[in-house]
Amino acid sequence: MDVRHATERYRGGDPEAGIESLHAFSFGPHYDPGNLRFGALIACNEERLAPGAGFDEHPHSHTEIVTWVVEGELTHRDSAGHETVVRPGDVQRLSSAAGVRHVERNDGPAPLAFVQMWLAPLEPGGDPAYEIVHGIADSTPYAVAEAGAMLHVRRLGAGERTAVPDGAYVYVHVVHGEVSLGGAQLGPGDAARIADAKDLEAVATSGAELLVWEMS
Repeated sequence: MDVRHATERYRGGDPEAGIESLHAFSFGPHYDPGNLRFGALIACNEERLAPGAGFDEHPHSHTEIVTWVVEGELTHRDSAGHETVVRPGDVQRLSSAAGVRHVERNDGPAPLAFVQMWLAPLEPGGDPAYEIVHGIADSTPYAVAEAGAMLHVRRLGAGERTAVPDGAYVYVHVVHGEVSLGGAQLGPGDAARIADAKDLEAVATSGAELLVWEMS
């Protein structure tokens, strides 16, 4: 198990434009050949947008982009004609496939925080696709078959525990709260990369929310 703390994330974004970005993996000017991916996961970005701030239209290709809103509302528009508002508890996925362009903005009155995760597909190309699932439950994993991955959302009260899925690659990201995992203490923005995960439990030492990727 390789624990990466929030303080180790690469800082990006544009603070003067109201954009703060924290990258868990090698990203843009922060090139690190030893930190390019874990399993299918190639990015796990914590994004914070001030009211009125956002990312102008930009392209993606050959990437599965999964977004989890922590607070506020995210406005999404893409070149395939989708326009939605993503709220806490929703899972949004954009399959960029052979190529798509999109805009992400905070058009609401309150600050916006979200976690965006990029996964490499098993096969490149294809047609772009979009999906949003409203109010996902802890008991309902979200499958990204194109990347051989499954997202589990875990919401825990203090003292509660949850099994970590067994898998060749498991990535645990702490959205908020604190948990104990395999003897390590993890807080907000911390993550654990676990190879050949088996028989592990996460125990919340305070109310916590976790995003757990199970990857083949």
